Amino acid sequence: MGDTKTRTPARRAKTRAAQPEPETLVAYYRQMLLIRRFEERAARAYTEAKIGGYCHLNLGEEATVTGLMAALQPRDYLFTNYREHGYALARGIDARRVMAELYGRSTGVSKGWGGSMHMFDLESRLLGGYGIVGGQLPLATGAALAVNYKGGDEVVMCQMGDGTTNIGAFHESLNMAALWDLPIVFVVINNGLGMGTTVEASSAEPELYRRASAYRMESARVDGTDVVAVRDAAQAAVERARRESKPFLLETTSPRLRGHSVVDPARYRTAEEKEALKEADPLAHFGLTLEEAGILDAEARTKLDAEVKAEVDDAAAFADDSPHPDVSTLFDYTYATPVRGVPRRLPADPVF
Repeated sequence: MGDTKTRTPARRAKTRAAQPEPETLVAYYRQMLLIRRFEERAARAYTEAKIGGYCHLNLGEEATVTGLMAALQPRDYLFTNYREHGYALARGIDARRVMAELYGRSTGVSKGWGGSMHMFDLESRLLGGYGIVGGQLPLATGAALAVNYKGGDEVVMCQMGDGTTNIGAFHESLNMAALWDLPIVFVVINNGLGMGTTVEASSAEPELYRRASAYRMESARVDGTDVVAVRDAAQAAVERARRESKPFLLETTSPRLRGHSVVDPARYRTAEEKEALKEADPLAHFGLTLEEAGILDAEARTKLDAEVKAEVDDAAAFADDSPHPDVSTLFDYTYATPVRGVPRRLPADPVF
C-alpha cells in the first residue's frame, strides 16, 4: 500500500525462506509439544472442576501459535481472543503461571481474576485475552496508533478467529489502520468453523484474507499446519509493519482438533471429518518430518515428550497448591491508576 493508496491485490504467502537450523526446528517442536500437553491437561482439569467458566483450547493450532510468536520481537505487543493459552506459553510466560490462572489462583498471570479467557502480562506484552468476539481489535488498533504517535518501532499483532471477520469492529479497525498507516498485523486463525457454523455458510468471501483488498491493505494466506511457513509469512508481515508502518492481514488455515470449547462435543462433524483431522495433526506431521530429516528420531521425541509432561505436571501441581485470591483484592485491578470514589461494595454489603 503506497502513499497514493493504489489497490494491492490479496495474495498467498510467498515460498518459505531458507530452512531454519536444526536446533531451531527442535525448539519449535518442543514448543508445539508443550502447548499440546498443556491443553490436554487443561481439558482434564476442566472435567475435574478445577477450571471454571469457559475454556477454549489451542489443540490442533500448535504450529500456527508457535510460528506466529516466533515472528515477534520481545518489544512487540500481542492482543488475542479467548483462545490464548498457547500464545501465553509461546510468549515465554511460565507454564506454572498460565495453569494457575486457569485454576483461578493468585499466582496466575492475572492473579486469578482473569481465568482462561482474560490473560494479561505486561512484561511479555501480552495485552489480553478478550472474551467478547472482536473486543481486542479496536484496542489493538489504538495500541498501534500509540506506537505511531510516540515514534516507536514496536509492532502490534492482533489475533482473532474467522468468525470475527463478520463483525463491525473488524471493518472499522482495518479501515482506520489503513487510513493512518499503523504498524499492526491482523491475524485471522481460520479453523473453518465459527463455533459450529462453517466459514462458507457465514462469509460471502470465505477466503478471508481477500477482505483486506477493500482497504487497499496487503494480505496473504498461509498453511497454518506448517510452523515454518507460518513463521516466514508472519515475519515478513511484522518486519514490513516495523519498517514501513503499514498494516497487514494474514490468514492462517488451522483446523482445531476438538470442539469450540471443552464442553462442545463437536457433533456437527462427521466421523470422516474427525478422522481426517487426526491424520492432518500438525504435531505428528512435524515430528515425522524432523525424523525423516535426521534431526529428531523417535527415541529423542519420546524423551522430549516425557520432559514436557513433567513440566506440565509440575504446573498443575503448582496451581493446585496455590491460594485463591482474597476477596479484598476484587477491585484492585479495575483501573490502572487510582480513581477517587470508585465503589468497592460487595453484593452482601449495606448500601450506606
